[in-house]
Parts: sequence; C-alpha cells; structure tokens
Amino acid sequence: MDAMSPAPVHVIGGGLAGCEAAWQLARAGVPAVLHEMRPTRGTDAHTGGTLAELVCSNSFRSDDAETSAIGLLHAEMRKLDSVILAAADIHRVPAGSALAVDRVGFSADVEQRLTETSLVTVRREEVTGPIPAEWDSVVIATGPLTSPDLAEHIVRLTGEDSLAFFDAIAPIVHRDSIDFSKAWFQSRYDKGDGADYINCPLSRDQYVTFIEALLAADRMAFRDWERDTPYFEGCLPIEVMAERGADTLAFGPMKPVGLSNPHDGDRRPHAVVQLRQGQCPGHAVQHGGLSDQADTW
Repeated sequence: MDAMSPAPVHVIGGGLAGCEAAWQLARAGVPAVLHEMRPTRGTDAHTGGTLAELVCSNSFRSDDAETSAIGLLHAEMRKLDSVILAAADIHRVPAGSALAVDRVGFSADVEQRLTETSLVTVRREEVTGPIPAEWDSVVIATGPLTSPDLAEHIVRLTGEDSLAFFDAIAPIVHRDSIDFSKAWFQSRYDKGDGADYINCPLSRDQYVTFIEALLAADRMAFRDWERDTPYFEGCLPIEVMAERGADTLAFGPMKPVGLSNPHDGDRRPHAVVQLRQGQCPGHAVQHGGLSDQADTW
C-alpha cells in the first residue's frame, strides 16, 4: 500500500452486516480487512465456513417497496449497489411478496464477490480482543454467535450485559409428506407468482387439538450457553406464542387471511400452516417451517 492510500478499515464479522460494510468501503475506495473466524473456529449454529451464511430464516422478509418499510429498505440498498441484495436477487426462491433465497448459493455468491474485490482482504482468524491499537478504524459487525472472548471484550467496551437473543427456528417438512388432496398452492392475496406457498388448512377443531398437543409436548432442554438468553419478540418460538393465548397463533403466523381453500369451496380455513420453498444445506431437498417469516417447504 503506498503512502497516499488510506489505512484499511478492519471489519470484525463475516455475516450480512460485515460483508456489506466491507463491500461498501471498497466501493468508496477504502481498503477493508474482513475478519471471520470460521472455518478456523466454528459455532453452535453454522454448518460451514462461507461468508454470509444464513443460520436462521432464508427470508429477508417483504420485498414490496410500495407498502413495506423493509421492502423500501431493500430498494434503497439496491440503489447503493448492495452486495447482499445483488446476491439475494440472483438466488431468490419463490416466496410471494417476500425475498427468500437459496441459502447455499447466496452465501457462496457473496463470498466470491468479496474475495474477488481487490480492496477487500478476508482474514480467516478469530479476533478475541482487545482490539489492536494499530487498527485505526474498526467496525464490529459480529452477532449472537460471537466467540466468548470477543463477546466479553464487547461487554467491557459497551457496559451491556446482554448481546444476544433467541430467534425462532423452522422445522423441515419434506414435500412428499404433504397430502395435496387437502393442501394447495397459493400466496396470500395471490402476490408474487400467486402460488409460491403450500397451504395446509386447519379447521377450528383441528386447530384446538393442535394447540393442546403443542402445549403438552416435550421440549428440548436448553444447553448451558442458551439458558439465560432472552427471546426476540419479533420472531418467537411457536410454543411461546401458544402460551400467550389459545388464539395467538390463529391471529399470528397461522392467520388464514388472503387465502381460499379450493378443496372446500374456496372458503377460508380457521388457520393455516403456510410453507415456503427453501433448501437444506448440503441437501437438494425442499423443506419448510410454520411461518411465512421463517423457512418453509
């Protein structure tokens, strides 16, 4: 680097935020060093070592710039040549008005774009803290899966005592296990291609039976590192929502609005399990979850 070049900005964390930060710095002519500890050190949730690996939902939520603040943010990011949105648009999968991606292709695309950018240097190493004094400018873009040493350093720097929360996860539902004499393809209000989701209807009695079974079901015990982590109110586990009232799910992720059941005279069901296309890492299968905001078929 010559004497006239700016000092590099060190970006800690190779997730969505860190990758975008490094990309935008490079576009502005500023060299960036992107630090990512994987695959040298793994986490309890990641399955690989690529940058921008999605470990929860494969959805970036609404892509409707006319009616959604999130969709408007997507549009603004596209105008700014976002690396995340560019890769997402190429690897999107059907999801109605939402932007959902093939997580494997998306992650590989983001990594390729960054590693081929001359002003971005990717270092596969764990940053433990304290931050080296010679790093003039630093962006800390690490998330809930931060390594313990760095997390402790961030706590000391910020004075915060909680830096993570639980997000909901989605179960895998294989397409060949679905009875299409009862389920049907349709997006809410026929958005997107109009048939991006698989809808599994529930009558009132079926819904009540489901809620009772859900509340009585066995639960997986928390691991030590999970015990004191709070829930994220914006994406609660289904059993936590059910505990807040019998009709919570029917007015939440299982709401049947914008849907009509062709197997029942186009009537609206009492509740619906809506499944969205996705892909299991390492397996070319379609899978799913219980919410139009989480992984689905």
